[in-house]
Amino acid sequence: MMTTTDFIFRLAVAALLGGSIGFERECRAKDAGVRTHFLVALGSALFMILSQYGFNDLAGHFPHLSYDPSRIASQVVTGIGFIGAGTIIFQKHVIKGLTTAAGLWVTSAIGLTCGSGMYTLAIATTLLVLICLETLNFIINRFGFRNLAVTFEAPDKASAGRILKKIKSAGLQLSSCQIHENHTEKGPRYLVTMELKIKRSTYPSNVIAILQEFNGVSFEDIE
Repeated sequence: MMTTTDFIFRLAVAALLGGSIGFERECRAKDAGVRTHFLVALGSALFMILSQYGFNDLAGHFPHLSYDPSRIASQVVTGIGFIGAGTIIFQKHVIKGLTTAAGLWVTSAIGLTCGSGMYTLAIATTLLVLICLETLNFIINRFGFRNLAVTFEAPDKASAGRILKKIKSAGLQLSSCQIHENHTEKGPRYLVTMELKIKRSTYPSNVIAILQEFNGVSFEDIE
C-alpha cells in the first residue's frame, strides 16, 4: 500500500534528477536552467502518480467502470512539446536550442519514470544524459565548428575585398556576405556583414588577427 511519504519521495527524486540536468544547462548559459528542468521533472512525476493512483477511490466505488491509468501520463509527452518549442530559436538561418529542448523532453521522461517508482532506471538515464552533454560538448569544442556573424566598417570596396581574400586564405568558410554603402561627410563607407563557419579550436584568435585592422568590428555568435 503506497503512502503519502512514498509519493513525496518519488517527487523529490524526480526533482533532484531533473535539477541536475538543469544545472548542467545553466552552466552552459542556456535559456532553460535548473528551475525549468526541476519543475518539468517534478510535474511529470506528479502526473504519473496521479495517473496511477489518483482514481483508486473511484474504481472502488464503481468496480465495473474501466479506465486507462496511463492516459494522464501520456499527455505529458504532448504537453512538453510546447515547452520545448519555446526554447528553439531560428536566428540568421541557424536553429538554436534543439539540445535544450531534447533535454527537457528526456527530463519529463525521467520524471515519469520516478513517478512510477523505477528509480534505478531514472538515475541511469540521468547519468547517461549528463555524460552525453559533457562528453559531446568536449568533442565538439575540440573538433567541431561554430557559426559567427561578423560586422565591420571598411573605407572602400578594395579593403572589403582584401579581407575576403584573407578569410579564404585562412581556411575560414564564408557562408554569406553583404556590403552596404553608407554616405558620410568624409565620403562613402562600407558596412560589411559576414556569416562565417569556423573551427572552435581556433576561434577567436584567427578571426581577430584578420579583422584587427578595421574599426568598429563586432562579433555575434549565432550558433
